[in-house]
Amino acid sequence: MESVVLDQFTTLGHAGRLAVFRLLARRFPDAVPAGEIARVLELKPNTASVYLSALTRAGLISQTRQGTSLLYRVEWASVNEMIDFLSRDCCRGRPDLCTPRANVDSAKIGVMPDRKFNALFICVGNSARSIFAETLLRAEAGDRFNVFSAGTRPQSELNPFALELLAGKEHDISGLRAKNLGEFQQDDAPVMDFIFTVCDLAANEDCPAWRGQPISAHWGVPDPVRADGTDAEKRLAFQQAYGQLRNRIRAFSALPVETLDRASLQRRVDAIAQIEDEE
Repeated sequence: MESVVLDQFTTLGHAGRLAVFRLLARRFPDAVPAGEIARVLELKPNTASVYLSALTRAGLISQTRQGTSLLYRVEWASVNEMIDFLSRDCCRGRPDLCTPRANVDSAKIGVMPDRKFNALFICVGNSARSIFAETLLRAEAGDRFNVFSAGTRPQSELNPFALELLAGKEHDISGLRAKNLGEFQQDDAPVMDFIFTVCDLAANEDCPAWRGQPISAHWGVPDPVRADGTDAEKRLAFQQAYGQLRNRIRAFSALPVETLDRASLQRRVDAIAQIEDEE
């Protein structure tokens, strides 16, 4: 076991390989195409292939084929064995040094009786998709959640097609604005219970680690802002993005968050990413 762990640490000790692993970890349970990984991390295809091969040989990720595409996913069973080895060998199982993973998995996310859960939706521009999600969750479960959204590279203004759609569905748009992710990284920012990325590509490598160990998930939705064609065709793209997020938000709002342990809640939140728009 020790030789396996040493090989895994050696593999992750390279900045490029670690970047690939980090991206796949944040996209779990998605299996991500090799080409998308290369595009997002701005790697040459042969360089990405070398990094992916090394991570696969170390047992940290797995490879599957879908048609002509190779897809990659983190192998968390192997990663957790590495973490458990550290806990046993280096920490000697001392709870004051290393918290056993089982204790984290079985813990309830919990909520103080005098506050709501905090949820943050993140995309690149914070002009449409994350704004839709923020508005929808506030409408569906504003009594249980404080809802926020932000962009890694926010636009100066919200997209007019997004605002038109929300207003047409009688949502309150008066307080909506594009926000930089940095607003939620300050010491006085709310501590998040849930973090959701809604970019269609694996772009959430821009997202930082968050204090408080929030439940996180990637709910990728195609960016309607990039839609071409007539205004009618563009409006259809915004309607499709809105519909897909609406169904995911409704499923999330129905979860018994207070009664689920962290591992069960994480699995349920991950599964919601597979919900598609209803015709």
